[in-house]
Amino acid sequence: MNDQNQKLGAAAARLADRLPYTLMVCVAEAVAQYGNLEPAAARRAILQYVPTPDFRDVTAEFLDHWHMTAAGVGAKAVAVALVTAAECEHDHRHEESVEIVWTGPEPAETRFRQTEQAILEVVNSASKRLMVVSYAVYRIPRIREALVAAANRGVAIRLVVETPNRVEGQGEYDCLLALGGHVASVCSVYYWPQENRPTDDNGKVGILHVKCAVADGYRMFVSSANFTEYAFTINMELGLLVTGGKLPDEVDRHFERLVTSGILLRV
Repeated sequence: MNDQNQKLGAAAARLADRLPYTLMVCVAEAVAQYGNLEPAAARRAILQYVPTPDFRDVTAEFLDHWHMTAAGVGAKAVAVALVTAAECEHDHRHEESVEIVWTGPEPAETRFRQTEQAILEVVNSASKRLMVVSYAVYRIPRIREALVAAANRGVAIRLVVETPNRVEGQGEYDCLLALGGHVASVCSVYYWPQENRPTDDNGKVGILHVKCAVADGYRMFVSSANFTEYAFTINMELGLLVTGGKLPDEVDRHFERLVTSGILLRV
């Protein structure tokens, strides 16, 4: 195998690591169909099948690599390389991996995944369903845009939020106001009614203090961090990004049971 083929295979593997499996297969099909066009025309035709800017950027990077360094490799061979990379990554993703997610000071020898970056990875990876749970939501424009983009590509989004004003007898939902009407309109929004919450001996009501996001029962972010600007920038926050294995699906199913049993109600 020559050096061009090896580098192209490595580029396909990197792309498979970034794109959801179904989108990777879609890109491969587009390459097979349009890849023999003049490079600029092929690039335009293929990228129209990629729904979000971040996925388009990494796909465009792969296409540019192909055209600049391995132009002698035909479209069908590239499509096969993409499908092969997608299948290998799909199998790999069924193995569990756990990464530390952090906001806060970092010594030079330490480098963890950043909180906002991890949440965006979960949201952007969703291809079928996405669940997001947070106690507080405030000034998170990139997360908001990613949620809308996920809905636009057909992801069913369940948003579970704390509702402090509603619990206190007022009518506004702080989290929904912070996310904006567009996000609320494309999500199924749930809350924990006051009458379903336990109380202590002094009558204090329990709160929904969970912060997590789960995509397709496969990738999960769980953290001390609320979905707020401070949690992404100046706080000290610690969490985990879990990919594959049983845990993401178990959490997803647990919240599904909370909904079906009526513990969580739809807004």
